[in-house]
Amino acid sequence: MVTIATPAETRTTLENISWQTFKTMLAEMGSERKNRLAYDDGIIEIMSPLMPHENSNRVIEVFVGVLCEELGLEIKRAGSLTLTREDIERGSEPDSSYYIQNESLVRNKENIDLSEDPPPDLVLEVEYSRPKIDKLRLYASLGVPEFWRYNGSILRVYILNNKEYSEVQFSPTFFPVPVTEIPRFIQETRNIGEIATTSAFRHWVRNCK
Repeated sequence: MVTIATPAETRTTLENISWQTFKTMLAEMGSERKNRLAYDDGIIEIMSPLMPHENSNRVIEVFVGVLCEELGLEIKRAGSLTLTREDIERGSEPDSSYYIQNESLVRNKENIDLSEDPPPDLVLEVEYSRPKIDKLRLYASLGVPEFWRYNGSILRVYILNNKEYSEVQFSPTFFPVPVTEIPRFIQETRNIGEIATTSAFRHWVRNCK
């Protein structure tokens, strides 16, 4: 019997595209869409999430909320906020983004302008397939302090130092909770359901503090 893997996302690239064309595409496609775009060095990546991708993204978002609650951290969820920098002609729409340390600075903001406002404190990319654009370089250039990548089995945590990311075992935002163990809770949702797993995750976080 042949097992056929269910795709989690599709990625399409367009090359030799100007920054102005990228901005036009963002404007014409609007915000009511599932596709997420990234732009770097003349390349546009269009990622279309499917069920496994979106489910992992949403479950991690729930867990981030639990972490903030249990550690007494305020949060502003920014979702797939379009992050662009005109001065370096780079932009991206992450799977999820969060203001935590800088939440008070953007609490009442309806629009974010990276020429004036801080970038999200934490950005998540779910990557079941290999991205066409170097996301480490991209988010480092946008000044995102903490970057998470989840590939369906492993969660990697990166922090920004001297304009470059370095991989770490503990998130400085949620220390001392070992957030790299989140994948086992994602797997558990498929056995006992999301509500039961969220309860188990909350209990685990309390024991880690």
